[in-house]
Amino acid sequence: MARLPRLTVPGYPHHVIQRGNNRQMIFRDAADYEFMLGLLAEQASKQQVALHAYVLMGNHFHLLATPQTQDGLPLMMQAVGRSYVRYFNHRHQRSGTLWEGRYRSTIVQSERYLLACMVYIDLNPVRAGMVAQPGDYPWSGYAHYMGRRNDPLVTPHALYWELGNTPFAREAAYGELVQAGLAGADQKQISQSVHSGWALGEAGFIAALQQHTERRVAKGRAGRPAIVSD
Repeated sequence: MARLPRLTVPGYPHHVIQRGNNRQMIFRDAADYEFMLGLLAEQASKQQVALHAYVLMGNHFHLLATPQTQDGLPLMMQAVGRSYVRYFNHRHQRSGTLWEGRYRSTIVQSERYLLACMVYIDLNPVRAGMVAQPGDYPWSGYAHYMGRRNDPLVTPHALYWELGNTPFAREAAYGELVQAGLAGADQKQISQSVHSGWALGEAGFIAALQQHTERRVAKGRAGRPAIVSD
């Protein structure tokens, strides 16, 4: 079965995951993590992509990002991927591929899943057993949302600002969401959607999104309906 093209629509948040080939380590020390953060910051700015959340794990990374143009996210990921491989191979005296093929991504319905997707991303190190609390992990945007540091890579989504009228209120509200965790069904849906490439959202959102692209956005649905003139 032919692989579907990636679904990219400007103005919508996208959940992105990129893994190392055969799940090999793509970050070996702090310098590697820092270099990747610098690349992401540079290319997100250049390609007009707002990064709402991120986590860099040992053998993969997640992003939650909203591109302002059709090509912004693919161009950002292409530039980051190529530059990081050159850096990593030179620094660690290796050659060959680093990534497990192309990155995977899906579009997320903001009102229903954006905050849940942020929680999913920030809890990744906890689920992996690397830390007991997300605030103990240094390579994510969680500390920014908790007011512990100013992370220039992070651009909060409008839904985060709606969590409270003051920074303290927003930090407390988001912290409570993270501590509450995700229902098993939501966690499964978020994971399956980003790996399959099908959009994550309710039926009305899926139907509206389909109007913006010829590519099918949900499993079992046809492409864009034919336009009938009056």
